[in-house]
Amino acid sequence: MTWTILPLSLSLFCLLPTSTFAIEPLHLTLSRRAPPENVADHYNAVGKFLHGKYYAASNNKTGSRRAVAGISMVNQQSDASYFATVNIGTPPQPFNVILDTGSSDLWVADSACVTCNRVTPVFEASKSSSLQLSASSTTIRYGSGEVAGQIGSDVVRMGGFTVQEQTFLAVNELSSGLLDGSVSGILGLAFSTIASTRATPFWQTLANNGQLTTPEMSFWMTRFRDVPTASEEEPGGVFTLGGTNSSLFTGDIEFLTMPTSTPTFWLLSLSSMTVQGKRVSITSGNSALAAIDTGTTLIGGPTEDVQAIWAAVPGAQAVDTMSGFFSFPCTTEVEVTMSFGGKSWPINTADMNLGRVSRGSTQCVGGIFDLSLGSNIVSGGGNPNWVVGATFLKNVYSVFRSDPPSIGFAQLSTAAGGSGAAPFSSTSSASILTNSPSTSTSSSPPRGFSSLFPTTSGAPGAAPSGTSDGNGTSNGSPSNKAGAGSLVFSLLAGLSAAISLLLS
Repeated sequence: MTWTILPLSLSLFCLLPTSTFAIEPLHLTLSRRAPPENVADHYNAVGKFLHGKYYAASNNKTGSRRAVAGISMVNQQSDASYFATVNIGTPPQPFNVILDTGSSDLWVADSACVTCNRVTPVFEASKSSSLQLSASSTTIRYGSGEVAGQIGSDVVRMGGFTVQEQTFLAVNELSSGLLDGSVSGILGLAFSTIASTRATPFWQTLANNGQLTTPEMSFWMTRFRDVPTASEEEPGGVFTLGGTNSSLFTGDIEFLTMPTSTPTFWLLSLSSMTVQGKRVSITSGNSALAAIDTGTTLIGGPTEDVQAIWAAVPGAQAVDTMSGFFSFPCTTEVEVTMSFGGKSWPINTADMNLGRVSRGSTQCVGGIFDLSLGSNIVSGGGNPNWVVGATFLKNVYSVFRSDPPSIGFAQLSTAAGGSGAAPFSSTSSASILTNSPSTSTSSSPPRGFSSLFPTTSGAPGAAPSGTSDGNGTSNGSPSNKAGAGSLVFSLLAGLSAAISLLLS
């Protein structure tokens, strides 16, 4: 039988080495790619990808030991995307996959793929003695293309964890531009209810079988957006599977309960925003549902709200050549905060500036765009009208908890680039993996890691303002640790199909 299933998420880029520590979370180092050159083409492609990702139609054996692992991530193209490594098959074949909380399927390019780039690492089915291929195939469509292949199951390993019969898609047909560099596919980290392959995601199997110390995944993502000398790939941060890394955040983790009874995407309701220090009006109810998506680069929202945001920035205007995008005077620092029912979290002004509209232009493209423009988005039904990606997530330590379904945010520690940290350099980042703390992480942040945030109260990078209104709960954790934890992770909106970035 053949299934045709519509979008979930597409994140494409590679992962760093993994390691696990019993009783400790798994921390993965993320790497990032260097920025593309054409802003308009690149971010137009990103917008289309998000549209397809969220709005297109649409028995594992494991051990019982509970553990936590810290997995290194890689940051591709100056915060465009973040990836890590999984091993599939017997003997294991390593693949870099984008870590994507906005989708639920695991897929990698197969050796039978006739449309894949010749440099893309592919899965060799004939070399795995444990592979079980089914007679079923499926197609996953995105706004920027699609992937198709055969559904199978095999041994999948990551960070010391193993699932013996993990369902995945061996992709033999791929639209041009969906994969880049050393990335071979995507690891979906959302819930099984939206899996195109009808599979239980890798992380969910581990949680269901009691292999994780706690039913949590955590992210610390690095920032290279404003580093002109950044390479195609840089340290991306740490993905902790099975818990958190206390060296990467300070204070409490503010957990917010997900607003849906049946988990699909990782969702929260956006309750308020400020722009240039003043509160802007945003719609509520279903229109406020936001997917918290590590596989997406930017922040996308509904038309009326996005227009209100940019109306609060002097000199901002719609970009004629980029549907749904706005620009602002490059000399302006756009200060934005977001709240999901508790504290207000500031976004670094560097993350709001994607680069000049065109070479020599005095206008720069903003990091928040109209997600609904040009798409047939229907509010309600659990679909998100906001997609919140790396533009926001680089500014917090984020925790995804499955029981009870909730998402938590905490202020980054100094070691992870929080307020008061020294400037981060790509040179010092290499020491992150070799100077781990004596706690549970397998990698640690660079000693010279620098904060890109100002230290003044209320400015981007400063501590969040406000307190929980009852919708969120706090989880006490040790405050600042001097010797921190892992590489940073900044994801590019899981929409990359044509990667050409803004000209600076």
